Amino acid sequence: MAAVLDASPAVAAPEPPRDCPLCPRLVAFRDHWREQEPSWHNAPVPSFGPVDGRLLIVGLAPGLRGANRTGRPFTGDYAGELLYSTLITFGFATGTFEARPDDSLRLVDARLTNAVRCVPPENKPTTDEIRTCRPFFSATIGLLPSLSAIVALGKIAHDQVLAAHGERLSHHKFAHGAVHRLGDLVLFDSYHCSRYNTNTGVLTTEMFHAVFAKVRAHIDALG
Repeated sequence: MAAVLDASPAVAAPEPPRDCPLCPRLVAFRDHWREQEPSWHNAPVPSFGPVDGRLLIVGLAPGLRGANRTGRPFTGDYAGELLYSTLITFGFATGTFEARPDDSLRLVDARLTNAVRCVPPENKPTTDEIRTCRPFFSATIGLLPSLSAIVALGKIAHDQVLAAHGERLSHHKFAHGAVHRLGDLVLFDSYHCSRYNTNTGVLTTEMFHAVFAKVRAHIDALG
């Protein structure tokens, strides 16, 4: 990749440790839910998918009763139903999505991660929490040698991608369906596939599929 990632020498791995102490508010929230639901994952949610994939899909953060419960991105809540069915439709996944990490679903040429790895209260990470998690995010990108496309699900994911690459946010405005060139990478924007966005009509299945049709065409053109 041509872009220089904003990585921190203090972070040696792309995934935070299970008891990552860096964000006090998120630690307290995590500890609360460990007491309430000891069988849940209740820890930073690791990325999912092959590291040699050419596509990275970036979400916001784990959902409380979704990935925070199951330990796999977009697994256990509505957002995963739309996302994974779309990935299967466009050839970026195989198998059957059953909303549990031991189902038969496998990603193909794609990897999933989140801008923030721990579940935040009300699904709203603070600016400091987003910034604190950025070195892990940068390390995740650096782990992918064949990466050529990123899909940002929502503005926070979009901004995290730009910040990790040292790009000015004002030069790349977030908009559903927008496409941005970041050196050797292409960034595709989409509204987040949350139940709120789909229930209110902000995002339709057709709109979401249109983004991934562009992504599929880009990947296929690489040969």
